[in-house]
Amino acid sequence: MVKLIHTLADHDDDVNCCAFSSSLLATCSLDKTIRLYSLSDFTEVPYSPLKFHTYAVHCCCFSPSGHILASCSTDGTTVLWDTQNGQILAVMEQPSGSPVRVCRFSPDSTCLVSGASDGTVVLWNAQSYKLHRCASVKDGSLVACAFSPPGNLFVTGSSCGDLTVWDDKMRCLHSEKAHDLGITCCDFSSQPVPGGEQGLQFFQLASCGQDCQIKIWIISFIHILGFELKYKSTLTGHCAPVLACAFSHDGQMLVSGSVDKSVIVYDTNTENILHTLTQHTRYVTTCAFAPNILLLATGSMDKTVNIWQFDTETLCQAKIPDQPKQFTENWSEDDVSNWLCAEGLEDLVDIFKMNNIDGRELLNLTKESLADDLKIESLGLRSKILRKIEELRTKVKTLSSEIPDEFICPITRELMKEPVIASVCRCLFETLHSVLLDIYQEMRWLYHTIVLFVIFLRNLHNVFHTK
Repeated sequence: MVKLIHTLADHDDDVNCCAFSSSLLATCSLDKTIRLYSLSDFTEVPYSPLKFHTYAVHCCCFSPSGHILASCSTDGTTVLWDTQNGQILAVMEQPSGSPVRVCRFSPDSTCLVSGASDGTVVLWNAQSYKLHRCASVKDGSLVACAFSPPGNLFVTGSSCGDLTVWDDKMRCLHSEKAHDLGITCCDFSSQPVPGGEQGLQFFQLASCGQDCQIKIWIISFIHILGFELKYKSTLTGHCAPVLACAFSHDGQMLVSGSVDKSVIVYDTNTENILHTLTQHTRYVTTCAFAPNILLLATGSMDKTVNIWQFDTETLCQAKIPDQPKQFTENWSEDDVSNWLCAEGLEDLVDIFKMNNIDGRELLNLTKESLADDLKIESLGLRSKILRKIEELRTKVKTLSSEIPDEFICPITRELMKEPVIASVCRCLFETLHSVLLDIYQEMRWLYHTIVLFVIFLRNLHNVFHTK
């Protein structure tokens, strides 16, 4: 179970970010302020709110020790605060003066990264408060940043949709298009993925974006050779752009907040949805887990921050989805094997694999093919398989009937799974259809004109011939 235990409503404008230390919760807002609350009773500390920024505060984060809070703003500055008394320790100005959208401390607290709207990314020395190195991305604003748990590299996300990997010397190691319409947030799980080989460490990275998707990536750290970034999976659940994502401290949960006003909590092991929270009345802009207790904070454009508490059995309550993650016709042979096991037909796995039965082939199986091709002799078993396949066919028809026409290819009538590709494809089809129709209309006009001209010549010829 998860329950709402407190709502903070002190900000006068949209809440942009929230962050936990071991004893405090920080929130920042378009109202130019940062507020600090004690986790013991969620009362505001005496020196809160923190005021310095002259424009909206976009992001705030604690150093790993919790002794320093960083905040960044449209005013082009990143400010470091002493969390014991609210005093300003340093004001660091972005070299370009561009609005600063995101800031993050390194795991060892020695560095701080700030990313700006003009694409510049600055690595600051968090002890001397001096600029250490500076670089920039090719296109878009820098809106997301996360350090890897070992601290030897960090990842930035841009409004153009690129995930960029940097080392601690600000060398660009890798860049990849992750979200078609732009990235909004990214976060590393602090816990390594179990089962890594000797000399290897694997960590999960989550990214979310304007394409309504949350993507999971696996980054492997090879002590001698470097790193590797691989796409793992896409989490579904939101029906609008996803603005925030964050892992729990133990890596067992991932939370996301969206323009659809909902907060979804996922089990990272099964990728099933644990909870969907719908208390906010406007876009959910930020979410964060506490480091040492099962608390979750979510902030919204409704000017509030909700505090949620989980019980200890939450991780055991993952919901089994009502339908497959993918359309059955797109299942791989392994997906079919998993389906057989789930339906109590594990004895048929080897037979189906031997005959390369994937999702499309599964839906096309008949009683004749089961008997003649797969050599399944039992009539009762064949009937059971056919009943299960018919259930899948019914689900496929149901899902297809619920798909808006704009997501169906106008030529093949197949589902287009990428929203941007779907939109472009339909746009191109409609444009081509319009052009061809115009050409057809023009050709008809030309044809009729020629016919009339021929008739006119014939009549003219008849007139002169008569005379």
